[in-house]
Amino acid sequence: MQERKGLVTIHGNPLTLVGQEVKVGDQAPDFAVLDNDLNPKSLKDYAGKVLIISAVPSLDTPICDLETRRFNSEAGSLGPEVQILTISMDLPFAQKRWCGAAGVDKLQTLSDHREASFGLAYGVLLKELRLLARAVFVVNRAGQVTYLQLVPEVTNEPDYEAVLQAVKAAL
Repeated sequence: MQERKGLVTIHGNPLTLVGQEVKVGDQAPDFAVLDNDLNPKSLKDYAGKVLIISAVPSLDTPICDLETRRFNSEAGSLGPEVQILTISMDLPFAQKRWCGAAGVDKLQTLSDHREASFGLAYGVLLKELRLLARAVFVVNRAGQVTYLQLVPEVTNEPDYEAVLQAVKAAL
């Protein structure tokens, strides 16, 4: 399994990313995750949509909470051809509870807890923590990665404006 060291940190401490590195221009790799009702989901379930895939360490942390709420609020203005997915290692039950408490209902949270399928396929699994690094991928209707942002310090937010511009360019 491919490992990349030092590309991301948490509180300044370097971490190791495990999995296949994804680059702009690549076909988005498939993955196997669970939705909040324990139904299996994969990339194929979102075929034909422009996707924002937001990988976060845990919804129960302040920055992940902030990021997911922000993408949920942006979802309303993006239209039905855009689907936002927030993927974490949180259990589906915890994601469902968090969404209900936060009023998040315009994006879909997905759990990678079982196999780390998404984390390994997109190269964002943190070896030391078995959590996902903070990263955002934009995938066009043809299934191609058109934008990616690996946030260097896991405790920082992504550049939302850059993500939204990439989505608009993909429409």
